[in-house]
Amino acid sequence: MNSTVATRATEVVLPGKVEPTGLEVHVRDLPAPAADQVVLRMEATGVSFAEQQMRRGKYYDQPAFPFVPGYDVVGTVTAVGAGVDAGLVGRRFAAVTKVGGWASSLLVDAGDLVAVPDGVSSAAAETVAVNGVTAWQMLHRIARVRSGGTIVVLGANGGVGSTLVQLAKHAGMTVIGTASPRHHDTVRELGAIPVDYRDPAMYQRIREIAPDGVDAVFDHVGGSGLDASWDLLRKGGTLVSYGTAATKDEEGNSQLPVLKSFARLALWNYLPNGRNAHFYNFWAGKRSLERFRAKLREDLTRVLGLVADGVLTPQVAAEYPLSEAAAALALAESRTVAGKVVIVPDAPRS
Repeated sequence: MNSTVATRATEVVLPGKVEPTGLEVHVRDLPAPAADQVVLRMEATGVSFAEQQMRRGKYYDQPAFPFVPGYDVVGTVTAVGAGVDAGLVGRRFAAVTKVGGWASSLLVDAGDLVAVPDGVSSAAAETVAVNGVTAWQMLHRIARVRSGGTIVVLGANGGVGSTLVQLAKHAGMTVIGTASPRHHDTVRELGAIPVDYRDPAMYQRIREIAPDGVDAVFDHVGGSGLDASWDLLRKGGTLVSYGTAATKDEEGNSQLPVLKSFARLALWNYLPNGRNAHFYNFWAGKRSLERFRAKLREDLTRVLGLVADGVLTPQVAAEYPLSEAAAALALAESRTVAGKVVIVPDAPRS
């Protein structure tokens, strides 16, 4: 069954390189879903570091302005296009969209949908959509640290970092997590040993905790600190770089910091020292779309299952209605919160 009824959608648009207050709210009629598409009514979307980079025009694969941000979304299917099972209507799914999630309703390819368990709230599911897949794949598909190993998570209070800590603890690892002192209690509760990321002797503190080196370092900061992360590894250890936050405010080509990291990591892999370096790319392998979707579906289903079982507690920093997306973005960029800032639908007017 397909739908020919237009859906009125409220969208938050990023018109260019503007401050969060420069976001615009537009309303339009969505076209009916095309073949293999669905209309998803948003129940939760969020603010990731990607949107923060996109606002500055600094995202590696920067979309052209204007566009609707929103890297991932959770919602209920309200209409389906030709070739899509009508039984999906009324069911909740998560999807990774890269853009488009900051909208009351949006069109999504049916092949990108991942079912959300009944016992998991939409905000919780949204919090672990991109973050959970990223953490799971880096820990279990790339670093492959065994139970009993020791890892370092930079930014252990963040969306990806807090998920990494919990997944690693569940797998029997010792975790050292960096964060500002205000978040140390949270980091401890998640199961990591906190270290102050502002301490000039941060890496020395980590070495004191793990004098023999660590099995993996997960580094979203990049920049000059990447060398220090590499030096923390013991033989057989793995550095996983998954961002360049240190250069987020630098002017110039948005791809250059990432390309520099690629070059350094590639060089280190050629050195005869028994250590490994990887740059994690969420979208790697998408040229084979079906295999990419299958891996994403498998990994997100695992993560959502851990949430449903109470093993993984999504860290929701705050919830804002869609109409207050500017405030949500500003809070996320303030670096004062633990977890992920989530955007939810506006309350219906009485």
